[in-house]
Amino acid sequence: MIRSFPRSKHALAAAVVATAATLGAGGACALPALVTNGNDMGEGSLRAALEGGATEIVITTDQDIMTMSPLVYGGEKKLRIYGTGQTVMTMDNHTLLEISNGADLEIIGLNFMGPGGFDINNPASAPAGKGIFVDVRDNQSGTVKVVLNNVTVSGVANHGVHISDCDLADDCGSGGGGAGGGSNASIIVEFDDVTIDNVGNGKFDADGLRVDERGNGNIVFRADSSTFTNVGADGVELDEGQNGVVITSVNDSKFNDNGGYCDPVQVGDELAAFLGSYEDEGEFDGDVPEDFPGAPTAEAFTDPACIEYVFEEDGGVTEYEYAIDTDDGFDIDEAGNGSLIADIINSEVMRNLDEGIDFDEEDNGAIDANYINVVASENSDDGFKMSEEGPAGVRSLFLGSTAIDNGGKGAVWEEADAGDVNVLVIGATTSGNDDGEEDLEAVQEDQGSGTITVQDSNIAGEIVADGVDLIQ
Repeated sequence: MIRSFPRSKHALAAAVVATAATLGAGGACALPALVTNGNDMGEGSLRAALEGGATEIVITTDQDIMTMSPLVYGGEKKLRIYGTGQTVMTMDNHTLLEISNGADLEIIGLNFMGPGGFDINNPASAPAGKGIFVDVRDNQSGTVKVVLNNVTVSGVANHGVHISDCDLADDCGSGGGGAGGGSNASIIVEFDDVTIDNVGNGKFDADGLRVDERGNGNIVFRADSSTFTNVGADGVELDEGQNGVVITSVNDSKFNDNGGYCDPVQVGDELAAFLGSYEDEGEFDGDVPEDFPGAPTAEAFTDPACIEYVFEEDGGVTEYEYAIDTDDGFDIDEAGNGSLIADIINSEVMRNLDEGIDFDEEDNGAIDANYINVVASENSDDGFKMSEEGPAGVRSLFLGSTAIDNGGKGAVWEEADAGDVNVLVIGATTSGNDDGEEDLEAVQEDQGSGTITVQDSNIAGEIVADGVDLIQ
């Protein structure tokens, strides 16, 4: 539920205190802690309230809050922080707010701002600071719920918001389930009127919102009227690595201009110089030449992590490939027993430096993704991409949606194993994708079947149906 705010900060403080006092009279809860100044520490500061174990905090000061080190809440009870537009900020590279014991978190009307100015040539020293970090306990169960309403996060070097249920912390990895173990808890994230902008530009693979879930729990993500822009890696990345489902519902939101930490122009020039006379992919039949450059090095690249390098030998034939690792607008990886279920409505995914939307599911579980009035345009690769490896298949409704001028295909639905592919496209518009060639692609690479049905749509390019039936 989206809440309305009183017009003045003092009115908000009075309302919250009065409510808490009424409940407190019956022994239900204590009075909230009031933050009455913008000091980093001491009486009346936000740090003092957190360290004192307060679970309800109302910021009444008109001042912004300058921090010299991370603000840490170590309790296990739910923490609520109420602001009216104040900014928690730092001029240094550190995390702004850390929830260290997996407590539920609700924040209303507050901004978080790091120093900014980060890029591949000006990275952050380790550890790179985050905006909001929630660390789930290894033995946690039930749910961990993070609710942000009217919140902005900007200028931090690392993830804007990070919820981690992974015992490897920042070494958890991403994609294909990543690595590490986690608790049995599920993670619920709810964003209303949240803006995450200009974060993740101080290190490789730092996202706007990142959720790592490595135990038997689920990920549930809801976003309404929210924006994820100018992020170094993915605007949003949800990684569910073991048993559990991913359920996401997004409305009236934007995932634009993300994925550029590995600047394609700079890294492309470095890669060309590194390869010399070699192409970025190829094969050798026999011995690998002595002058072949091999794995990326720190001497050749500002950040060698920006290069994806594949080197495989099989029966005397060696294949290799180099690629610049840019990122997506909205990325979900689901592995283990569990499905990926997504409803994206009235939203846009534009100018991201890899795919616009990139949803991957492997093992036992389906992809069930619906797009209603979604625009994907000018992304460097595919506008919409859904890939499933397992027996359950891909189901998708593509209603009133648009894919225009993407570097890859407009929309792709692909199944690598025995599952079926069933796609219904109604009232869609596509053009200028894949250099004017393929606009829509539905592929079944194994023993399954399926259909792609296209009705009342304006498809300028080719529709590819491979292993499935095309109905128009």
